[in-house]
Amino acid sequence: MGKLKKKGERGAATNYVSRNQALKKLQLSLPDFRRLCILKGIYPVEPKNKKKVNKGSTANKTYYYVKDIQWLAHEPVLNKFREFKVFLRKLKKAIAKEQPGTADRLEDNKPVYTLDHIVKERYPTFIDALRDLDDALSMLFLFSIMPQTDKIQAAVVQDCRRLSVEFQHYIISSRSLRKVFFSIKGIYFQAEIQGQTITWITPYQFCQDPPTDVDFRVMLTFVDFYKTMMGFINFKLYNNLNMHYPPVLADKTDKKLDTNYCKDTEVEDEVLAALNHTLKIIQTQEEDLEVDEFPIDPNSEDAEAIQAQKEEETKLERLKNLFSECKVFLSREVPRETLVFMIRSFGGQVSWDVSTAIGATFAETDESITHQIVDRPSQGHQFLSRYYIQPQWVADSINQGKLLPVEEYFPGEELPPHLSPFVKEEEGDYVPPERKAIMDQEMDTNQNEVTEEEEVPDMTREEKELAVAAMPRKDRRLYEKIMHSKKKKRSEVRKLESKRKVHDEEKAKKKLKSS
Repeated sequence: MGKLKKKGERGAATNYVSRNQALKKLQLSLPDFRRLCILKGIYPVEPKNKKKVNKGSTANKTYYYVKDIQWLAHEPVLNKFREFKVFLRKLKKAIAKEQPGTADRLEDNKPVYTLDHIVKERYPTFIDALRDLDDALSMLFLFSIMPQTDKIQAAVVQDCRRLSVEFQHYIISSRSLRKVFFSIKGIYFQAEIQGQTITWITPYQFCQDPPTDVDFRVMLTFVDFYKTMMGFINFKLYNNLNMHYPPVLADKTDKKLDTNYCKDTEVEDEVLAALNHTLKIIQTQEEDLEVDEFPIDPNSEDAEAIQAQKEEETKLERLKNLFSECKVFLSREVPRETLVFMIRSFGGQVSWDVSTAIGATFAETDESITHQIVDRPSQGHQFLSRYYIQPQWVADSINQGKLLPVEEYFPGEELPPHLSPFVKEEEGDYVPPERKAIMDQEMDTNQNEVTEEEEVPDMTREEKELAVAAMPRKDRRLYEKIMHSKKKKRSEVRKLESKRKVHDEEKAKKKLKSS
């Protein structure tokens, strides 16, 4: 007769381990354990049956996979954490005994760890790293404008700023930007890099007040990992474009003029951060490859797909050069860095007043300027050879893929609604009138390309009732739930349409009163 199986020794109970058990096994404090889990990408799990895992108890506990904890036990960074504990203990003792020589020697030999092997471990291929780039960019752009505090060191802010500027230069050089949206939270950008869609958010350039209810130790651990990851990605992206990394400016700037605003050693970094100068390219002896074009056989099965792909490439090429014929001057009151990034990403030329910041390329008196972006209702001096517009015109033109008429964006004019390019309306959703107008224009342009399809006759009311009655009970309940959700959506759409109607009527009344 075999031995009886004891409860909790096999099955689901042995696959999980509580956080306290993990801390004992790894001999780590809770903050160090959190840091290690963040760096390695280990997250808590929810067991399917808590009673089996917790020996009959249903108390709330944090669980991890046993295999994950065993994997953490072999991490080289773990030894560095232990060495750092010993270092702090020795340093504290040297300071207490007033031994400055010993303290200095310990500081010089302070244990330091690198995260290169963890980045390579978590992202085996470059595409894997690009797919996980959204959160990294949002975090780095956030910390790039943070003030120095007792928790946030200046070196961290400088590294985040450097990495974000390098990434913006790559987007400008490769013309990878696709969508922009100004929201209350910040500015959303979307780019396409090597077939991967990357979306991130950048905060507005205001003085930030770090909140007190946020655990910056956890956030700084993420930043520590993202800095290493972003360094690898930037190097690879620059290498793909045959550009120097770290980036090098292609033209020599006038340092005599620029040193009035910063130190001699900071001039190049400040000019680079202005995003208004091209980067130096590594000269190679390889000739540019030209793609051969073959005539399309109209009788082939892929003829329509090939033609559609060619039209899509032509449309994308037009979008990349959207502002190529625009020479834009920025006034002091507009968000300079954001607009420079947006305009230069689509081939435009930008400048600003020399006293505003380093990196200006032409003055306001230049007669070849086509647009001047302002955010004041009235201007002291105006040039007749250019358009004066508000910043929203740039974002709306990018999202619609064409230069919009400037009349609605003149200074002092009430701006049209800024529609999000990330929203895709489904059937039955509320569609604003402005979105309907854009959709109608797109339908008019594509009217000749749409092939006629055979119209399916709609079912009569009696036929629908008979079809529903013939359904099995399970399918009928599902159908009734779907119809109920559709009715609820239609009622919400009617409410929004009535609100919009009231808003438009009040707006028309105000116009009549003002006139």
